[in-house]
This record gives sequence, structure tokens and C-alpha cells, in this order.
Amino acid sequence: MSAPRRPRPGRRFALWSLGSILVALYAIMVPIHTALYGVNVLVVFLVGAALTGAPALALRYPRTSIAVFTVAAFTQPLVVSPDRDRFWPWPWSVPTLIVFVVFVLTITMLHGWRRGSLALLLGLMVTLASPLLLPEAASANAAGADLIVVASLATAAFIVGVLLAGRIQLGAELTRERENAAAEQSRRELAEERTRIARELHDVVAHSMSLIQVQASTARYRAPELSDEAVAEFESIAASARGALTEMRRILGVLRTEDQTAELAPQRGIGDIPALVETTRHAGASIALNQIVSGDVSTASQIAIYRIVQESLSNAVRHAPSSAIDVNVTADAEDVSVVVRNSPASTAASTSDAAGHGLRGMNERATLLDGELNAGPDGDGWTVAARIPRHAADPLRKGTM
Repeated sequence: MSAPRRPRPGRRFALWSLGSILVALYAIMVPIHTALYGVNVLVVFLVGAALTGAPALALRYPRTSIAVFTVAAFTQPLVVSPDRDRFWPWPWSVPTLIVFVVFVLTITMLHGWRRGSLALLLGLMVTLASPLLLPEAASANAAGADLIVVASLATAAFIVGVLLAGRIQLGAELTRERENAAAEQSRRELAEERTRIARELHDVVAHSMSLIQVQASTARYRAPELSDEAVAEFESIAASARGALTEMRRILGVLRTEDQTAELAPQRGIGDIPALVETTRHAGASIALNQIVSGDVSTASQIAIYRIVQESLSNAVRHAPSSAIDVNVTADAEDVSVVVRNSPASTAASTSDAAGHGLRGMNERATLLDGELNAGPDGDGWTVAARIPRHAADPLRKGTM
């Protein structure tokens, strides 16, 4: 069970201020109406409590508060003593007038102009009946002047309440928008991080697992002198690697999001491609490397080029075992070109990995750097061709510019 929300400091201050004003008005109203207007003490206590309690009641029950205030405002002028001093204002005393102003302001500010106007009109209408019911209570001019003052101040309070209500509503909407924006930013950052993790997991771990599976599966052909026990052990390793790759694809499917791009993590570069090719050759692949790149290449571009070559080799070894692979990495003044082509496989390829995330990851890397990538069948083989700008900006920094 969650803890109840505490009001904000500004709201707490407003509530304490309103409560203090109402208590002070009640403390003033009771003796004034008892001593100067000759009202019975018990009646003053009850009517005064209704009048000063209505603004507090309006905080949560606006309709009930309007009804309570209307009845009390109608009753209060009618219970004055006939022998009172005619000098004092009637039908509205000064404390009652202040309570009315506070009440209209509270209703309008918290519940809108419709309920505020209803409270204002009802308060004025019921007091108009007082001079008609008690014409001897005060002269027509005195009662009229009193009502004019009350109507003017209450109307001013209504207008101020409308303005404050608009400001409060605008502030609440801005707060909600900021909260929504912060939540959306948090979700976007989480999705980007999940996508980045998925891509790096695929490029690094899945690539290594693929090589383990291929090496274990082809060990019996590369080393014919292996015993039956060793062959069985390698087959078990290959089966475990295939199972791990299946589980990894499931995890990647959970981590992947379709509507977010991902960030690059600085790891390898163009200078590491020969070592990558050599490692892949140990799996039994025949690879010809032609790498001619001189001059500066940005770090972001180098990472993307390395990952594209790595993924292309992994796909070729996995889906076209024993095929010949040509890797060409060349550069001109503006771009670095990567072409990886494998010839038709000499043995049947497994299709269990066809639904992987490799092509999508390579496309993402090229797109993030304003490059392009094309992958597809080329005669009987398969070609991956990419163009990456030589001096592409880091996507992390570009997103903050």
C-alpha cells in the first residue's frame, strides 16, 4: 500500500493561511454580532460556523459549501435585534463581507468560473430579500449602499479568482507536460540502451559463439586423426554452442526495440580486421583479404567498419560453410568501402540462424553514420557492400548538438 501523497509546500502554506483567516474571522464575527447586532449567542455560533466553515468545505465539496453558505447568508441578516444600533452596516456586516469575498475567491480559484459565478449570484440574491422581509431594519439608502459595496468587492474577488484559476491550471498542465516529457525521455534512453546492448551482444558474443560452433563442427574434418571420443566431445560442444545461440536470439528479441536507434560502443577498428580474418580462418574458412586504407578515419567509422566485416564473416561461415570469402576494405578521399563476398557453399548450410539480427545491426551502424549498406544474393553467392563516410561524427555527440 503506497503512502498518501503529501501536499506541496506552496499548497500547505495556502491551506494554513486560509484556515488562519477563517478562524480569525469567526473569532471576530461572534462578539461583533452578539454585542452590536443583538443576535443570540447560540445563533451566532451556529450561523458564524456555517459562514466561516463554507470556504474550508469548498476545498473538497463545492456544491455543499455553496448550499451551506447561501442558507447562512440568508439567515444572518434576519436574526438581528430590532433594537440594534442602526449605525452598523446591514444586511452585510464587515466580517460577513470579508467571509463572502474569501468564499467567492476560493470557489472560483479551485473549481472554475461557473461555480464561482453561482456562489456570487446566490450570495447577492438571497441578501436582496433581507430589506424586503425586514424593511424597518435599515433605511433603503443604507441597505442599498451596503449591497453595492458587497457586490463590488465580491465581483472583484470573482475576477481575481478567474485569473488565478487560469494560472493554476496552466501551471498544472506545464507540470504534467514536464513529467510526461521526463518519463518519455527515460523510456527512450532505456530503449536506446537496450538496443545498444542487444547489438553489441550480437556482434561480440554471438560472433564468438558462432566460431566455436563452426570450429567444433568441422574439427573432425580438419583433424582426421581424432578419436571417436574426441569427435563426440566436439559434437557436444557444437550442440551446446547452437543451443546458446538459440537462447541468445531469444534474448536479443526481448532487448530489441523497433522504434529506437542505438549507440555505438568504442571497441575495435580497421587495424584489427586482419586479426579478425585470421581468427575466422582457424574455423576452416578460406578468406582473401584486400585492405588498402590510408589516412585518418574517425573512430566511429572505424568501429562500424570493423563490426560490418565481423558480422559479414560470421554470416558467411555460419550459412555457407567451406565457401571462399573475399574481403575488400578500400578508401577514397571521402568514404571507406567494404565489400564482403562469399562464393556458393560446398556443403549444405544450416538455416536455423536465418532470422538473426545481423543485417539489421549492420544497417543501423551504416545509417547512424550517414552511410549506406546493401546485402543480398550475388549470382550463386552473397555480397555485403557498405559505404561509410571517412570522417563520420560520433552519434553520441551528434545527438547532443
